[in-house]
Amino acid sequence: MWYKGRQKQRLDRLWFGNHTSTSEFILLGLTEDPTLCVIFFVLFLGIYVIILVGNITIIILIASCSQLHSPMYLFLGHLAFVDIGCSTSVTPMMIIGFLRHGLALPVAGCEAQLCSMVMFGSAECFLLAVMAYDRYVAICLPLFYPTRMSPSVCVLLVGVSYLGGCVNAWTFGSCLLTLSFCGPNQIDHFFCDFSPLLKLSCSDVSTIEMIPSISSGSILVTTVSVIALSYICILNTILRMRSTEGRHKAFSTCASHLTAVSLYYGTITFVYVMPKSSYSTEQNRVLSVFYTVLIPMLNPLIYSLRNRDVKEDPFLTFQVTYKFFVYQYHT
Repeated sequence: MWYKGRQKQRLDRLWFGNHTSTSEFILLGLTEDPTLCVIFFVLFLGIYVIILVGNITIIILIASCSQLHSPMYLFLGHLAFVDIGCSTSVTPMMIIGFLRHGLALPVAGCEAQLCSMVMFGSAECFLLAVMAYDRYVAICLPLFYPTRMSPSVCVLLVGVSYLGGCVNAWTFGSCLLTLSFCGPNQIDHFFCDFSPLLKLSCSDVSTIEMIPSISSGSILVTTVSVIALSYICILNTILRMRSTEGRHKAFSTCASHLTAVSLYYGTITFVYVMPKSSYSTEQNRVLSVFYTVLIPMLNPLIYSLRNRDVKEDPFLTFQVTYKFFVYQYHT
């Protein structure tokens, strides 16, 4: 009887395609403890405000100051935008979930959240690789910088970054649409991540589970290779510099970027590439907090507060932000 039931279920999927009996998913969140929920609500609300203020300030600063109209700051502005998008895909829902245990999301909303998060997260991988290539050209090939990093080339690199993110999001979304959900609908996570959704599916996920891992793994291998090759060449050039000041400046620039790369790539590698049996659901949630909440908050500090151009005028950020809000008030 059991075998006939499973055989009928397979035939139903062949005839009628993707049949989803589950209308909504319940996000269980980070914790069920009422005291911790209050603490986390205040904490993550503050972090999200910092993310918005910090990254929006970077975008306004770069758009408003002519001395920051260069390829490096163009990429930094898009990185700030991607950080806002990645965090906004997840953090507001997580904050609301602290107020009431078991936040309900429709299936379409869950799929949209996953695709949005994957798109912005993948675009960040490409942008980090593009920024490493930009530093390679600036340090190793300074005479060719105006041609290698011309406005048209910069726009192309940014476009490829967003396109790569969209392709990876399409891969996750396509795999998700082939799944059937006809049983439990509680997701043991604070957002609709792919791995917890697979556990709720009543479809055969042996092949579907591999496709997003291959797609994400390909992006990681490609972008990490670009970053590694760029910094090998940069390190070789730095070691041959005679000027101690120039060597220190180059090392400082590389250290800030490599810090962001290590934090971001380290977490997403464990979450989306490593075998799921190698870590627990609890570890998955903690790592997800890093790349969806903490890293978007840290990036403005890593890239801006240590930046030479911002340091030269300590009131520049305040002035631009103040003018922006005054303009918004009067309009």
